[in-house]
Amino acid sequence: MPTITVKPHPELCPDGTTFTVDSGVSVCDALLRNDVDIEHACEKSCACTTCHVHIRVGLDSIEEADELEEDFLDKAWGLDPDSRLSCQAIVENDDLVIEIPKYTINMVSENH
Repeated sequence: MPTITVKPHPELCPDGTTFTVDSGVSVCDALLRNDVDIEHACEKSCACTTCHVHIRVGLDSIEEADELEEDFLDKAWGLDPDSRLSCQAIVENDDLVIEIPKYTINMVSENH
């Protein structure tokens, strides 16, 4: 059973956390089930960027992003080569280390 380690995030997970997860679940669902309330404004339908994460370890174990996800990622705040939409990143068998960006596009546009 793979583990997900979430690096500390000042609002969503101040101390960071590590938990086990079943293969085949999205990173977004895994985070939500383990009390990391990541934003997911489009209800996990790959129609926004609010669940954007950086997969710092284990990215190669996740199927590559499709064209639609890539198009949305281009709009994400803080995009880097490890960026994925957590609603589209499906956990396989390897452990992951996740970093949640400080802001989402919603937070920036709403002046948080």
